[in-house]
Parts: sequence; structure tokens; C-alpha cells
Amino acid sequence: MFSLDADLIFRVPALLIALTVHEYAHARAAVAMGDDTPRQLGRVTLNPLAHLDPVGLLMLWLTQFGWAKPVPINPNRFQSYRSGMIWVSLAGPLSNAVMALVAAIALGACKVWGLGIPEVWKVLAWTRDYNIILAIFNLLPIPPLDGSKVISLFLPWKYAELYERITPYSPVVLIALVYIGVIGTIVYPFQIALYLAIQTIVGILFF
Repeated sequence: MFSLDADLIFRVPALLIALTVHEYAHARAAVAMGDDTPRQLGRVTLNPLAHLDPVGLLMLWLTQFGWAKPVPINPNRFQSYRSGMIWVSLAGPLSNAVMALVAAIALGACKVWGLGIPEVWKVLAWTRDYNIILAIFNLLPIPPLDGSKVISLFLPWKYAELYERITPYSPVVLIALVYIGVIGTIVYPFQIALYLAIQTIVGILFF
């Protein structure tokens, strides 16, 4: 692990890639499910400035847990409300997992074939790592994270409504849980599992 100062220039593009891919995937999935709201609001874009949330970015930078600005959607426009919500919610984490694999494969190819320079390798390594972090973190069942939206679909309406009422307080709850180490304890084993799965694929391809 590199020091924060040494890796500053490498972590910035990696962070922007991970956050942008995540929110872009949500936006594209919503449009595919029949809701044009993200397109109307300019969120179907790979421009990172359209997706950044300052607090979430700072948290991700400092604690390796964070979030971007949620993509506004209108689920009532989906061709199927339930399947639309599931696909839109899971699109972000799945896109991060795919992006982590792409970055890891690119890094493996660079090392094996001697392509690029060490600085590029570091950006690819951080891109892999941040995408793994976002893929797992956003599956947590804490509103407004993606995992909570899937869970709420399977709750009785009354309990789903109560569940969603946590949303205004969730940033404080998440920060507190990160600070006391609860989030890290929960997600770390899953992050390691995803990392090992990705590295196994890279090993099969190149080594």
C-alpha cells in the first residue's frame, strides 16, 4: 500500500473512474427500463462532474467508503416496477465489479507484456481497488445504498416505508458505522473474496 501523498496523483483518476462508472450504469439502466429522467437531467454521461457528491467523495478518499450523487429516477415509468428497480439498483455495483476486472486484466497485460509505465500501473491498481470497494459497499442494506433498494422491494409496504425513512439520516449513520469499524468488519471479507476472484481470472489469463 502506497502512502497518501505518494499516491495522490494516482488515486484521483481511479476515484473518478469508479464513481463515474457506477452512476453512469444506474442512469443507463434506468433509461433501458423505460425511464428517461436521467437523460433529461444530464446523468447519462461519463463526465465525472455530473456525478460527484462532495461529502461522499471525501468519505471515500479518507475512509475507503463513500458514495456519489444519486441518479434521480422515476420508477413509475419502468416497464416493470420491481424488475426495473432491481436492475437499476444492481447496475452500479455490477458495473464496478466489471470495471475492477477490466482494470485488473489491463494491469496484468501491462506487466506481462511490458506495456506502459509504472505510473499507469498504479492508476490501474487503484482503479481495480476502488471499484471493488464501491461494488461491495453499495450492496449494504442501508438506505440509500443500492442494497437497501433491493431489500425494500421484498418487504411488506408498511415496513418498506419505515425502512426508507432512514434515508435522511443515513450519511450520519454510515459515517458513525465506518468510524467505529462496523462497516469495515462487514464488507472487508467480501472485498477480499472479490479481489481474489478477479486475480484468479487474471492469473488464468496471463500466468
